[in-house]
Amino acid sequence: MKCLSNYLWQTIVPLIFFSFIWLLFKYLSKEEEIRKAQEEKTAMELKFLKSQINPHVLFNNLNTVYAYAIEKPEETPDLILKLSENLKHVLYESNADYIPLEKELNYIDNYIAFQKIRTEGIKKVYYKKSIHSSQYTIAPLLLITLIENAFKHSTINSDIHITIDVNEGNLICTCENEYKTSEDKVNQSIGLQNMEKRLHLLYENRYSLKIDKSKTYFVSLKLKLV
Repeated sequence: MKCLSNYLWQTIVPLIFFSFIWLLFKYLSKEEEIRKAQEEKTAMELKFLKSQINPHVLFNNLNTVYAYAIEKPEETPDLILKLSENLKHVLYESNADYIPLEKELNYIDNYIAFQKIRTEGIKKVYYKKSIHSSQYTIAPLLLITLIENAFKHSTINSDIHITIDVNEGNLICTCENEYKTSEDKVNQSIGLQNMEKRLHLLYENRYSLKIDKSKTYFVSLKLKLV
């Protein structure tokens, strides 16, 4: 019994000790991963906000509002309201890991509505939305990466197709646009890479992302909402 006791003491105790060390290491690694993802999310939000107040972008936006003020003055207040709501969303409503789906969809609706105006006569935008229930939450500024890419990297005089479908807690967002195969896709790739990191942390085993560049640039994202 004494030999058995010594054996157990020499084997089980070190095993428990090293198991504890391993679990602690895994916990700290996960915490570090979450911290880095949060930093990347903050950097992305700041970059987006900077793009909104960039003098060149702001100049283009004001030109659009100015043109509407002359040609369609009755619609100008609604256009200004859309821009104001989206800035408010980025500044104040997107700080949490998850926000109400309804707020994020309203942000996307406003963004696409404004882009339709800016690309009128240059690109055709087809936006379809089927929402059976918006009583879910979603990670903020997640889908916008796909939608922004569709506008930024699509060719002139081309079609942009965007669909969002929510059914029984499953969200499917697809974006399709024509693009030049010779065009540099570095910025687009970085945006998708950052989005995939957030997906891995916030929707691990609850998402799928598919990209097909054979004919057009087609992206499909599926999420299991909570």
